Amino acid sequence: MNSLQGEIESIQAQGALSLVKIMVPGAVLSTVVIDTPATAPYLVSSGKIQVLFKETEVIIAKGADLAISLQNRLRGVISSIEHGELLGKLTIETQAGEITSIITTNAIRQLKLVQGDQVTAMIKTNEIMLSP
Repeated sequence: MNSLQGEIESIQAQGALSLVKIMVPGAVLSTVVIDTPATAPYLVSSGKIQVLFKETEVIIAKGADLAISLQNRLRGVISSIEHGELLGKLTIETQAGEITSIITTNAIRQLKLVQGDQVTAMIKTNEIMLSP
């Protein structure tokens, strides 16, 4: 499980859901949680928060011009690659901290990923969890 330290920048609540924007070093991430400031005491502006997401939910892109809807983006450098027969594990150094991505070995080959490459790690808004 990837874990980054962040600070809540803003909270937009509607019904039982909240769209939470979190500042981490080098980026602003967003997530949707099934809680509101009224039901979860940890949802406070400027509050310190732990940002969690699975390695299998990290999408990797190579190149800078990404015209896609994924807004949670962390630029970084691949510090290591472990190749398996079907899956590979990338460790990426970002300003926010080290994150891990598990993608297919085929994708590693197609993107021609090697240690030292600059990549963008992306996480869908609904795949990020928060912990006080």
